[in-house]
Amino acid sequence: MINKKPLIILTGPTAVGKTELSIRLAKAAGGAVISADSMQVYKHMDIGSAKIRQDEMQGVPHYLIDELSPREEFNIVLFKKYAKQYMEEIYGKGRIPILTGGTGFYIQSVVYDIDFSEEDDENKAYRCYLEKLAGEKGREYLHTMLLEVDPVSAEKIHPNNVKRVIRALEFYHETGGKKISDHNSKERQKESPYNFAYFVLNDKREELYRRIDKRVDRMMEQGLLEEVKKLKAMGLHRGMVSMQGLGYKEILAYLDGEMTLEEAVYIIKRDTRHFAKRQLTWFAREKNVIWLNKQDFGYNEDKILDTIISHLKEKEILI
Repeated sequence: MINKKPLIILTGPTAVGKTELSIRLAKAAGGAVISADSMQVYKHMDIGSAKIRQDEMQGVPHYLIDELSPREEFNIVLFKKYAKQYMEEIYGKGRIPILTGGTGFYIQSVVYDIDFSEEDDENKAYRCYLEKLAGEKGREYLHTMLLEVDPVSAEKIHPNNVKRVIRALEFYHETGGKKISDHNSKERQKESPYNFAYFVLNDKREELYRRIDKRVDRMMEQGLLEEVKKLKAMGLHRGMVSMQGLGYKEILAYLDGEMTLEEAVYIIKRDTRHFAKRQLTWFAREKNVIWLNKQDFGYNEDKILDTIISHLKEKEILI
């Protein structure tokens, strides 16, 4: 463990209060924050992504925020590449990287250095074939194909997530019949190359849902509708990865006359609650996680921070 570089993870469900705590932690631990969020990486998408503002950073260096145009596609492979690059930069400055955000798969990719076996150009023909098949016969048809060759992956991947269904089928095709679920399971058993501490901030379910509803109301007050109107005027549409984010696709549907604004807001709240539930399920499956249930600390942030620091000293991440 002595030779392993230190890494701190602070995650948890959406709206639980990670941002505020991450700033206090970074200041106390001499850290720099790397955003493990699939939306905050995009420029011009501030309100709907609940992006941290410059003044809220309090001088703490932040990475992977406002880096890409919404026209660009951000994915797990790019996240891992950028995150590792920035981690080396942070180590070079004598700081400790703090991965903060709610995208568990992104965090896992770095903590266990997961290999995604990126496809090469030779596989583009098969991918195009699958994309054409999805267009002609529908998403369910592709999902049934996956169910036949890799039932474990089919159970985990929703039929609507065509990109991941195609990736799983591609992997099976490329490797001559190996399942991506087996590959991922094997990768998850790897020992981490880092001396890490993995904290999950959590709250009572009803309190978390109340915070989510309040946050969505605040986003609307801050101008989410105007933000999406501007993005649409820039030529952005629901076919783009960036515009698939919670809050953006629903407001776009309203602007396209598919639902009322009231319905859009209701769906954003409902789907964000469902998302928070899925996040908690993900974190519950992870290894070596330290849960920080806010109610256990009487909602006292000083006590939560003291507990984090105590764990970091125990793991010799902090002296």
